[in-house]
Parts: sequence; C-alpha cells; structure tokens
Amino acid sequence: MNSLSRVLLSITLVLSVCAPVVAEWSSNMQGGGAVTVNPDTRRATVTKDGVSSQLWDGAHRMEDGSVLIVNHGEVVPGESAGIPRQLPPPEAADWEDVKIVGYSPCEHLVHQVCGLQNQCATAEACNLSRQLLTMEQGERTSADDGSRMTYTSGQCLKAKEDYIYFAVCRAGE
Repeated sequence: MNSLSRVLLSITLVLSVCAPVVAEWSSNMQGGGAVTVNPDTRRATVTKDGVSSQLWDGAHRMEDGSVLIVNHGEVVPGESAGIPRQLPPPEAADWEDVKIVGYSPCEHLVHQVCGLQNQCATAEACNLSRQLLTMEQGERTSADDGSRMTYTSGQCLKAKEDYIYFAVCRAGE
C-alpha cells in the first residue's frame, strides 16, 4: 500500500465515523426561556418573554438537567446536552459539478483548521486538511474543467462541519 493509499484510507476512516444528526435542536432553560441552535452556524438563540437574543458564553442548565456550553458564541457539541456532534454531510447533488468561485472547500478547511496565518500549523487536523487540499488540487488539475467541485471537494465540505476533529484554530485570539 503506497503512502497516497494510506492517506486516502485514513481520511475515509476519519470521515466515516461521523453519525448523521437532526437538522435543529431546541430545549427550555431552567429559569425560563427557550433555546434554539442553528445547525449551520452552531449559534444558540434564547427567547424569553417574546424577546430573542444570542446566548452568551458559558454553561447553561436546561430544564431536563443537561448543560449547554457556549464558547466563542458557538455551542460546544456533546452528548450531555443532546447537541449533535456533527451536522449531516451534504448530499452529492448539493455539490457535485458545482463551479468553485473564490476559495475551494479544501482551501476553506485549511484556513479554518490551520488559521489564516498558520497559527495552528502543528495540529494533526491541519496536516490532514493540507493533504486533502493537495488531493483536491490534483483532481482539479487533471479534470476537463478544473473550476468544478471534485470528490475531495465534497469530502472537505463534510470535514468543515466536523468541529470536533477539524476544530477551528483559536490560536492568537
């Protein structure tokens, strides 16, 4: 097995262990207020007495006894609050043969995981995201139309939503 096959196998294994999740999550807070989590942004909104606002950073106890944690404005996924660990992967029809405008999905993933100035360059996920970018670039170079999404572009779309393994680089904040 050559090194590219091993990398592809590693990527497939990492991406295949992620379970599908529900599209939206909501619960009631202890002390009043309804919390809703946007599945696209992982931002939590609390509505109390008809007024909605973003849920502040910290730990919040729900009526069912679970705890919802908000860090840097985003909900931290975890089984205790029932927040899904990963958003559902995009269907192939959502990205297949789509024209890439600006940064590719793998370039976005590298920026997310490694940081815009490579602040998190030593992270394992940064190395893996760079490998995905190299594979995407190779696929685009050998394609008839290099401006279109490739198989690896779709894998990067999925990986971008896995905030557990492909965590956002927070160094330097």
